[in-house]
Amino acid sequence: MKAIFVLVLLLISPWTHAGTENYAINPGDLLEITVWDEEKLHKEVRVLPDGTISFPLSGVIKVAGKSAGAIQTELTEKLKPYIAEPVVNVSVKAVEGNVVYALGQVKKPGQFIMTQSMNMMQLLSLAGGLSQFAKADDIVILRRHEKGSEAIRFKYSELEGGEALDKNYLLSSGDVVVVP
Repeated sequence: MKAIFVLVLLLISPWTHAGTENYAINPGDLLEITVWDEEKLHKEVRVLPDGTISFPLSGVIKVAGKSAGAIQTELTEKLKPYIAEPVVNVSVKAVEGNVVYALGQVKKPGQFIMTQSMNMMQLLSLAGGLSQFAKADDIVILRRHEKGSEAIRFKYSELEGGEALDKNYLLSSGDVVVVP
């Protein structure tokens, strides 16, 4: 019976389709966690700024950077001492933590939620394009990662004419695009 339920959960889960099973959870994302036949263990939890969630019988768990499947596996293991054969489902309800920022000389600076992969030209489009005072060839992408921070130079004119399409960088969650 539990095997059939797991199969149904896998088939109806919105994050098991279209390549989203590898989505890395970010602080600010909203997760729905359910444990089959355990009504008190059906929760919506927001990932905290430190990348953790708290779940009954499991304590505080680091989830940022992990997939929903990896979190599901970890929660299943943590619940085994309390529940015989727990069937856990983790789904992403909202990707509100998957954001990039545009600031400086764009028409609509701000924070933008990435509900799908986004490149530089797409972000600049969402930000209303460059203002008349923008230094289009001095744009910088500020990116943080485990090894520190980096500044990636972006020259708008190289893409504007259809050349150097490989420089239309894919953005990562947390990137800050500065248009001087």
